[in-house]
Amino acid sequence: MLVEFALVLPVLLLLLFGIFEFGRVFNYWIDQTHLANVAARWAAVDRNPGPEGTLQESVRLQANTEELRSGGTTSVPEPAEVCIVFPDGSADVGDPVEVTVSVDFNWMPFLGDQIDVTTTTLTGAATMRLEQTPSEYAAGC
Repeated sequence: MLVEFALVLPVLLLLLFGIFEFGRVFNYWIDQTHLANVAARWAAVDRNPGPEGTLQESVRLQANTEELRSGGTTSVPEPAEVCIVFPDGSADVGDPVEVTVSVDFNWMPFLGDQIDVTTTTLTGAATMRLEQTPSEYAAGC
């Protein structure tokens, strides 16, 4: 019985860690979608909720996890990137403003070198119509 347990244990641990990783990824994706929604709303009404810095920085600092705010881990090496664009090319009242929040996520970095696990780019996006002409922020990342 001990032999069977020793054979099954690595598979069970990999499955367990995979479930935890999937939960983290799903949580990060939900947080990024929420951040994109918040940023699009702030952009639509031409406000920056932060005391200083750009709208993009203010929104990124509202992330629920330190990994999304500042990166620096093996799973999330870089902080989330918040990008604001005007898809129609103009920023007049009634035109859309699109916000994307993206981050690269390394799956199971403790196994990455052994099994060549890839990196996934997680992206949350939101689009809203401008209610005021932008003056508090600029397009870009």
